[in-house]
Amino acid sequence: MSFSLVILHHDKSAYSRACLESVLRCSARPLQIVNVDNGSTDQTPQVLKWFEIEATQIGLEVETLRFETNIGAVRGRNQALKVARGEFIAFLDNDTLIAQSDWLEKLGYFLEFTADCAVVAPKLLFPGAPHDIECCGAAVSPRGKIQYLGRGQARGAIDEKREIQCAISAAWLMRREVVDQIGALDEAFSPVQYEDLDFCYRARAAGWTIWCAPDVEVFHFEHTTTAGSGDINFAYVTAKNGVLFKKRWGATFALENGPSEEEAGWQNLPKTAIENIDWRALLPGDLNLNSASGANRPEICKQSESP
Repeated sequence: MSFSLVILHHDKSAYSRACLESVLRCSARPLQIVNVDNGSTDQTPQVLKWFEIEATQIGLEVETLRFETNIGAVRGRNQALKVARGEFIAFLDNDTLIAQSDWLEKLGYFLEFTADCAVVAPKLLFPGAPHDIECCGAAVSPRGKIQYLGRGQARGAIDEKREIQCAISAAWLMRREVVDQIGALDEAFSPVQYEDLDFCYRARAAGWTIWCAPDVEVFHFEHTTTAGSGDINFAYVTAKNGVLFKKRWGATFALENGPSEEEAGWQNLPKTAIENIDWRALLPGDLNLNSASGANRPEICKQSESP
């Protein structure tokens, strides 16, 4: 198996630093990392340079795509897909932390042995204790409301793999052949919102299935990667793209056995900022960074062990 991992960045360098430090613990090889910097104006470019040095020293391939302005999640990921070479392609947002070194292999094995699966998503957990479930796949009500499955439940409440209607792309693994068959993310949903759900429905329309594998866990600082982008009106694009999603797929999910409108009501749960937790305690194993002495590390990477 070969893997490409696409990671979106737009400012919030402290989150990028943490995410990339967790990625350095990935055991999958060969592994290509494609970092997409969507016009960051903070220390993100320095963090990405630091990561490139560390990653190449442990056998990772690194591509860095730098855009002068924020071209959005959809276009940014699509540009990354053009240079991704792996048999399997993962998406991560920069507000995630991997919890298991072999997470890619576990998801990859599932894809290998589930011949009709296009996308498999891990269980997303809130980073703040007690690490309840943020999302274990997504469901769509007959009228098009989106439900994050398992949201707010205890970490171990969902432990069996299951087929789902769709998944969110904060973290997932997909087959390259599916992208080759149905195309990349639809830029009609640019800059962000609903493009991942649409991709899943397009894959399903082509005969594929979507699954969640809750034995693989990823921590997620929810709604951080795209939050605070002054050039994007999120309320507007969410409403606009929601209308497009319903128009395109309403006839499909109206006949599916999705959740009721009440079950799909959004649960606004407390969130934890990265500066309020010891995020390194969440990472798998131990890592001796080659440049830990600080010679090659940007200032943000020289902070104390607890940010």
